Amino acid sequence: MAAKKKIAVFPGSFDPITKGHVDIVKRALPLFDEVILAVGINSIKSGLFPLDQRLGWLEAVFADEPKVKVDHFEGLTVHFCQKVGANYLIRGLRNASDFDYEKTISQLNTIIGDDLDTVFFISKPEFSHISSTIVREIIKGQGATDAFLPEQIKI
Repeated sequence: MAAKKKIAVFPGSFDPITKGHVDIVKRALPLFDEVILAVGINSIKSGLFPLDQRLGWLEAVFADEPKVKVDHFEGLTVHFCQKVGANYLIRGLRNASDFDYEKTISQLNTIIGDDLDTVFFISKPEFSHISSTIVREIIKGQGATDAFLPEQIKI
């Protein structure tokens, strides 16, 4: 009997994708057969960058990585995982606050998403201060973003 394909979903707004996101994906790739970067659409809040641009950035950053797929979804992450046959969620942790929040979400996802396990990656120290929220504020203030964004992203 063939082993079940290990598919992981890394959900996020990726508004914009940061060097921290890229690091987590690169560290996750050896563990999975496929990693789906899934842009979650939140109907309550609008992103700084349009969906098409974020998807394009993700595709550009991982163009040379055949195990990475790019997609988007609305609704619950667990439903998207069920749709694509993923049994793993990837989440990054920068600090204790991230852990407390993500632990709760992970436990809820385990209850409503059959066999859905969350794999946490602790940010490397050089990326632990980077968040899409902070980068958006720097962009809005017309600050330099090269230290935070992958080289494929020019803003």
